[in-house]
Amino acid sequence: MFSDLIPSRNTLHEAFPGFAVAVLVAATAQFLSEHYGAPAMLLALLLGLALNFLAEDGTRTAPGISFTARTVLRLGVALLGARISVEMLADLGGPSIALVAAGVILTICFALVATRFVGRSWRFALLTGGSVAICGASAAMAIAAVLPKHEKSERDLVFTVLSVTVLSTVAMVVYPMFAQSFGFTPRDSGVFLGGTIHDVAQVVGAGFSISPETGETATLVKLIRVSMLAPVVLTISLVIRWRGLADVSGGKAPPLLPSFVVGFLILAALNSFGLIPAILVDWAGQLSRWALLISIAAVGIKTSLAKMLSVGGGAIALIVAETIFLGVFVVAGLHFLA
Repeated sequence: MFSDLIPSRNTLHEAFPGFAVAVLVAATAQFLSEHYGAPAMLLALLLGLALNFLAEDGTRTAPGISFTARTVLRLGVALLGARISVEMLADLGGPSIALVAAGVILTICFALVATRFVGRSWRFALLTGGSVAICGASAAMAIAAVLPKHEKSERDLVFTVLSVTVLSTVAMVVYPMFAQSFGFTPRDSGVFLGGTIHDVAQVVGAGFSISPETGETATLVKLIRVSMLAPVVLTISLVIRWRGLADVSGGKAPPLLPSFVVGFLILAALNSFGLIPAILVDWAGQLSRWALLISIAAVGIKTSLAKMLSVGGGAIALIVAETIFLGVFVVAGLHFLA
């Protein structure tokens, strides 16, 4: 079941040059992020785009870059499960959990409806809608792993990751001001920030810029959104299979439940039963973050900047509209609950 997460020795030997390049790009992005304050994911993506020539057919690094963009990504998503627990969900309370869950589901539904007005496919709607609704770049890469591939798959993924990262950075600065102007309590501000900002790092930054209580609540709400990654990916995979749209390899359909989603759920269950020590949860979170950073560097290297720029204004309008929809829904829900 986990063969796509545990490569063979020959695969590792062939993949090492490309993997090493992706690690170097990720480490550079992290260094620049720590010194200049820009999001590491965004920097890794941009640096990767500049090295697209390393992914061309015939280069020694091409196999490793493909391996990193696929397998290392899935490992990073699976490890996210170690941060999720049932106790965490119970701490927030039923109404707030319902609001967050509804925001995720309705944002994806909104994307599927709105995509018809901008001339984009349902694949693009699920990719952008899921990334906005759940956890930004991580969700985009996880959803892309189960969507049927087409000639513009890599371009759409890079565009989505780039867009949600930029929008998340803008939200980190602007949304705390919105929370204060709306007159939210520290707890409601945390629900607003955690329920609307795309990436975890920006949620933490925005929340603690208001107060410790807001920061802790925002982080908790964000992790609840992350916990919805597995059921959303599973649902998408099941619907694709049911409609006969799944990629078929060697005459064999893909498994109903991707192995990285199984890993996510197993780790979440183990953490819920208190079977993972706190220090291992922290290590898993750090390893997951680095795996995702390295894999997004590889995705950037695989993608041609010229092709990405051909995505068009409709795609930009769609992802901005999804972000606005989610923000308006959460604000309205908080006022209703109050």
